[in-house]
Amino acid sequence: MTDNQNGSGTPAAGAAVGEKPAIQAQVVAQYIKDLSFENPNVEKLMSGPGENPNMKLEVNVNARRMDEKDGLFESAIDFKAHATNATGTIYQLELVYAGIFRIKNIPEDALEPFLLINCPALIFPYLRRLASDLTREGGFPPLLLDPIDFAGLYVRRKQQEEGGAEAPAAS
Repeated sequence: MTDNQNGSGTPAAGAAVGEKPAIQAQVVAQYIKDLSFENPNVEKLMSGPGENPNMKLEVNVNARRMDEKDGLFESAIDFKAHATNATGTIYQLELVYAGIFRIKNIPEDALEPFLLINCPALIFPYLRRLASDLTREGGFPPLLLDPIDFAGLYVRRKQQEEGGAEAPAAS
C-alpha cells in the first residue's frame, strides 16, 4: 500500500486534499484458542455401520479490542458440532479459532461489522480444515463445512439485539 502522507503530516503528491487514508488490516496471528473433541461411545459405534447421524452445528463470532495504541483486535469463531444417533452421542467437537488483527484508519461505526464479518471470513478456511482433520482423525468421515455467510449472521444478531431491546418497551 502507498503512504499518502509525507513526513510533515500533509498529503503527499498524488493524494487528494481531504481524502481519508485507506483502511489497513493485517493478520498478525491466528491460533486455536480452545479445542475439545469427545468420542464417548466408540465401542457401541464399532458394532456396525449404524444409521446416519443427526448433526447439530453452532457458530458464534466474537471480537474484542486488545491494544488501543497498536490497533490490535481479536476476532474469534466459536464452533460446535454435535453428532448423535439412536445409540447416543457419536462425537462432539468444540473449537474456538481466533485471529489477531491490526486495523488502522477505520471509522468507528465500521469497526464492529469489520471485526464480525471480514475478520472471521479470513480465518474460517483454517477452522474448516481443522474440523475436517479432527473428525477424520477421530475415526469418522471428515466433517466438510459449507462456507458461512458471516454478513448474514451479523445481520441476524443485530436484529435479535434490536428485537430484545424493543420487547420491554412494547409492554
